[in-house]
Amino acid sequence: MFSLIVDGEIKLHVFQEYQADELFWLVDSNREYMRTWLPWVDNMLSAEQFYTIIKLWKKQFHEKSGFHLAIRHRGILAGSISLHGVDWFNSQASIGYYLIEKMQGKGIITRAIQAVLSYGFLELGLNRIEVRCGRTNYKSQAIPEKLGFIKEGIIRDGEYLNGGFHDLIVYGLLSREWQQKMGRSIR
Repeated sequence: MFSLIVDGEIKLHVFQEYQADELFWLVDSNREYMRTWLPWVDNMLSAEQFYTIIKLWKKQFHEKSGFHLAIRHRGILAGSISLHGVDWFNSQASIGYYLIEKMQGKGIITRAIQAVLSYGFLELGLNRIEVRCGRTNYKSQAIPEKLGFIKEGIIRDGEYLNGGFHDLIVYGLLSREWQQKMGRSIR
């Protein structure tokens, strides 16, 4: 099973089918909070649905078209991070992420994204990675801004959520920018 050890507290790994119940419980017990920014939450009503989607995520990973990783903090499932929309011709992809409310404020997502960025740029050889956040999702916007992403623009009505469209802010980061940032932090 593919995994990334982020640090002594955080591990990322490809979801396995036997974790469908755990993932369903995480979403179901945090549904009200998560549905604020995640359009798929209301449609996931059973562990069986997660079992099916985990199989698709594993296929996606094996086909090298992206991945969805569990985020574990001290062994507890706290959320998920994905690299999706992989475009090998243009050497780019998008990162998506969520973390349950009680796990926020610990730097978990920031550290997880750093690990995925390093993997995407250094191991996969991607040139550009983007993050899209709801225009009023200030907590989510703070993460790419902290990591040195450039705010590139707004996609008007970019996502249908909770009965209406909302704007998305697009942040982009290039491999050379990430490597410069990492070079500064190593010194």
